Amino acid sequence: MGGKGIRIEGLAKRYGKGDTAVEALKGVDMQVAPGEVVGLIGPSGSGKSTLLKCLGAVIEPTAGRMILGDEVIYDNGWNVADLRALRRDKIGFVFQAPYLIPFLDVTDNVALLPMLAGKSNRQARRQALDLLEGLDVQHRARAMPSQLSGGEQQRVAIARGLVNRPPVILADEPTAPLDSERALGVIRILNEMAHRFETAIIVVTHDEKIIPTFRRIYHIRDGVTYEEAGEGQGCDQVVEPAAAPGP
Repeated sequence: MGGKGIRIEGLAKRYGKGDTAVEALKGVDMQVAPGEVVGLIGPSGSGKSTLLKCLGAVIEPTAGRMILGDEVIYDNGWNVADLRALRRDKIGFVFQAPYLIPFLDVTDNVALLPMLAGKSNRQARRQALDLLEGLDVQHRARAMPSQLSGGEQQRVAIARGLVNRPPVILADEPTAPLDSERALGVIRILNEMAHRFETAIIVVTHDEKIIPTFRRIYHIRDGVTYEEAGEGQGCDQVVEPAAAPGP
């Protein structure tokens, strides 16, 4: 897979000390290439949330290495001085709920991150509008979040996650609130955007509707991961379900 994308080696996370210590992660290995979308699945309490927080630089691991692109960002300690800038510029987040800012319109919701990164208002809005067009929600550019459907809100959330062109996106249950058609639509979009921007995307999910679309899947249980080949062919495999017969 080369030196790009994201790679973690022997990642561990311990909570507490002594007899009360809990080993949430026990030496996790994972590699995701640019342009690839992989699934991360496991039961409640398996370590998924802890792994996602470590990958997102939200909490600090106990040991291991994390390489983002060509940069070692963690090696038994952070190698990055500004974790907030790392999260803003190098890691995109897509959550189960869109978490759009209710008093900003669609364009400004997406443009906010590049503006915070130092882009001019004009540059940031241009980036936002380009992504909204790619995600087929440009016609809602001036709408407020409350005026959007659930599927439209999730597309805007994906645009926000992609707007700074991060090398990795962490998607936490992005299809959970959606029906089958919209869930498969979101996965199609993630695959298309991964390919277009050479982004490595990790999708944490329990959603049985989308698990067959992944080419590769990481299972996590008791803080340990193992990999298996998936059934899917990525974007090419994601097809719309047949329409329900009419009355």
